[in-house]
Amino acid sequence: QAQLVESGGGQVQAGGSLRLSCKASGLWFSSNFMGWFRHLPNNRREFVAAAWHRGATAYANNVKGRFTVSRDDAQNAVYLQMNNLQPEDTAVYFCAAAPRRAINMDIPTGENAYNNWGQGTQVTVSS
Repeated sequence: QAQLVESGGGQVQAGGSLRLSCKASGLWFSSNFMGWFRHLPNNRREFVAAAWHRGATAYANNVKGRFTVSRDDAQNAVYLQMNNLQPEDTAVYFCAAAPRRAINMDIPTGENAYNNWGQGTQVTVSS
């Protein structure tokens, strides 16, 4: 059974940085797109970033230039480096895995493509 465990959340002031980690087990890690989503205080969940191999990544427009997603297949881990955090980044951040179902599949940004999810880690940014 697949399990994703996030860590690294916390509280920072605006302009600060955090690095989230997600460790996966029970799935064929290298065959999955690894993504980050966040659940905002207004109850909306949105895509943040995702990574495939050879540096292939995708980002939401509102985090481009501030957040960096990376993966380490040897460690079955994916990371999200978040710089210049702002109060609107306050959310519960979730790690998720999406199996690559086709050889030419693009990095998915919709949550329906992801079938394994972590429990989430809270990020709070104060002004």
